[in-house]
Amino acid sequence: MQEEEYMKLALSLASAGKGQTSPNPAVGAVVIKDGEIIGMGAHLKAGEPHAEVHAIRQAGSKAEGADIYVTLEPCAHKGKTPPCANLIVENKLKRVFIASLDPNPLVAGKGISILEMAGIEVMTGICEEEALELNEHFFHFIQNGTPYVTLKAAVTLDGKTAAYTGDSKWITSEESRMDVHKYRHAHDAILVGVNTVLTDNPLLTTRLPRGGKNPIRVVLDTNLRIPLDSSILNTKDAETVIFCGSEAKDKSKALLLEKGVKVEQLPSPVLQIQPVLQRLGEMNVTSLFVEGGSAVHFSFLKEKAFQKVVTYIAPKLVGGSQAFSSFGGQGFPSIAEGVELQFTSIEKIGNDIKVIAKPLRKE
Repeated sequence: MQEEEYMKLALSLASAGKGQTSPNPAVGAVVIKDGEIIGMGAHLKAGEPHAEVHAIRQAGSKAEGADIYVTLEPCAHKGKTPPCANLIVENKLKRVFIASLDPNPLVAGKGISILEMAGIEVMTGICEEEALELNEHFFHFIQNGTPYVTLKAAVTLDGKTAAYTGDSKWITSEESRMDVHKYRHAHDAILVGVNTVLTDNPLLTTRLPRGGKNPIRVVLDTNLRIPLDSSILNTKDAETVIFCGSEAKDKSKALLLEKGVKVEQLPSPVLQIQPVLQRLGEMNVTSLFVEGGSAVHFSFLKEKAFQKVVTYIAPKLVGGSQAFSSFGGQGFPSIAEGVELQFTSIEKIGNDIKVIAKPLRKE
């Protein structure tokens, strides 16, 4: 169907901006007249013109009587940019094809109402599944006020993330490690526990061949044990936020503040995941990439505070009852209490297998 082909083009335009439009969604638009593409556009960054604006500007005077394919319901409110629904009406387009509706209360059907009241024909649901997946971070954030959480793990075929000595370099292939940097680029923030900092001293930046967006670096450190010479405290590539408990020492907090680090002290002596997510949501963090370690992963699992799991499985065997697994902690007391998932993607990447799973939705 030709409508799907045009919408897939709009989706490909939108996906090119994924990771750089936050806290806005990634959106693409294509203007068609007499079977000819006369305008295309994508939203590139928050505060800049929306996809419909670029596409209609490119179409110019030809836009009158044309069709527009847009991956998300045109906005109906004035924010940093004017409402796109009004722009479509003003330029007298004939039909609007929409992939997915906008759950944002400021839009939520209002964009469609403006179009239909102006006599413009509106069709929805074309390539809806792809559009929902493209903006799953945005939709979750708008509906819940907390970041969309992706848990990432790299394991051997027997499920180990490190040998019993703690050695973990390198489990997966270079191709898999490069794929991880794409996820970093696409998320607002990246989270680890203080033990990962103590063991690996990571930078937690995005290192793609042609550059990329560095996420906010988030560390869970109940008692502020992070060493002052840690890489993330001494590089300005990205903002760093450290969450600590109520009993963390004021002196330790002051030393971190001197380094330009943001310290979020929560009222409980022990850090809980939900209050951390609530605070990140208040900071406009729409998506969070969790890179462990195993204790942190189990904290998210125990509270069922995640939306996706990305696991890279390497063709290696390490063995050992004392070797580390991707989810540590005590674990659930029975198999029945475990979180049931559904596989959404399985692919080979380098010499590894990449598996994506999401919590099973119960009807």
